[in-house]
Amino acid sequence: MAETVVQPSRSRDLDKLLLRPGNIIGNNFDPGQELRDDLAEYVKVLVVGAGGLGCELLKDLALSGFKNLEVIDMDTIEVTNLNRQFLFRFEDVGKPKAEVAAKRVMERISGVNIKPHYCRIEEKDIDFYSDFSIIVLGLDSIEARSYINAVACSFLEYDSDDKPRDETIKPLVDGGTEGFKGHARVIIPGVTPCFECTIWLFPPQVKFPLCTLAETPRTAAHCIEYAHLIKWDEVHSGKTFDPDDPEHMKWIYNEAVKRAELFGIPGVTFSLTQGVVKNIIPAIASTNAIVSAACALEALKITTGCSKTLSNYLTYNGAEGLHTKVTEFVRDKDCLVCGPGVLIELETSVTLQKFIDLLEKHPDLLLSKASVTHQGSSLYMQAPPVLEEMTRSNLNLPLFDLMGKTSRGTIHVTGTTSKNDTKTSVLRKLRVLFKGVDGVTDMDMAGGA
Repeated sequence: MAETVVQPSRSRDLDKLLLRPGNIIGNNFDPGQELRDDLAEYVKVLVVGAGGLGCELLKDLALSGFKNLEVIDMDTIEVTNLNRQFLFRFEDVGKPKAEVAAKRVMERISGVNIKPHYCRIEEKDIDFYSDFSIIVLGLDSIEARSYINAVACSFLEYDSDDKPRDETIKPLVDGGTEGFKGHARVIIPGVTPCFECTIWLFPPQVKFPLCTLAETPRTAAHCIEYAHLIKWDEVHSGKTFDPDDPEHMKWIYNEAVKRAELFGIPGVTFSLTQGVVKNIIPAIASTNAIVSAACALEALKITTGCSKTLSNYLTYNGAEGLHTKVTEFVRDKDCLVCGPGVLIELETSVTLQKFIDLLEKHPDLLLSKASVTHQGSSLYMQAPPVLEEMTRSNLNLPLFDLMGKTSRGTIHVTGTTSKNDTKTSVLRKLRVLFKGVDGVTDMDMAGGA
């Protein structure tokens, strides 16, 4: 019988990982050409963010055997991006980052297919994210990380012993850089800490006393924050400032320049204005490359089992020499995001409208303008207007009826909540338990919210 000949792939190093066994492999690792082919054909990866880190991630993932990629980013290319976001050229300024990044990688790496999405992450429904085998983050925003983390954890289901069901786990790999520092982390919802479990790792944004901004500015940042926090409201009463609107940012810059000239303070630039207002720390191309490599390797390890994964947080510091460290953080079993879900007990007569009102007052939620879905079906949507009109009639119906008259069930709600005086979009998983319905025992009630 003729021996099967394994055809080498373009990457010899990838073959060494996927075509032969090893000593530190994962539990589900089955080496061979079929694994390599399955990685290319069946595994779908979503890259969130197409900036400095996102560009590196797309390139690294495509070169690591992933052929079905999608990327989502709401930004357009600016001149200031060109020094470190290597997929972009001067003629690309003003074009969507996701579209240009996808096009450039597909031009350079044959066989890879990358679908771009030029929009906000909140504009995609939950079903969009459920289609991916793994999600890789290249973000510079705590709020965006928190939102995607909640989306991934919303798919998680627990069995009767409060153990996560393996088939409902949606892995995340999160990378981040700040100057010469960076991190790569693996998030396996229900197993490792999620983003919210370790939110304390991210220090709060530095805030300046208003009296300093108004009376005695001493730095360029003071002038920028004066225009941002004080002057904007004086001139645009009632109009919300949008940091992603180029015209709004240009107005802040112009006012900051006037303020700086008045007090003889140098250093106000448009890029600094963006950095101060958005709390962006300048990025270093080499740091992006190092962190991206770590993230791409973890994505490969999770999807193939070719090696045990990072456990679970890698930090990198290249400011003085080179220092890396891996820390194993512990999951918060009471986490509102990656736990079984907030338990809410209701009477069967409670309408959907009353339920939405209750979410605003619930101490663990404080959700306003909530949209509600159950088993992929939209019970009520705040936006867009056409969906709001289509689901408005459900508001006066009992939630019990809308959920199929079951004694209990899981629903997902999206809305806004205030955190540190800032409104952010959140997604929460809720376990709804109806009182007095067959199958609901006193023991169930004792588990309270």
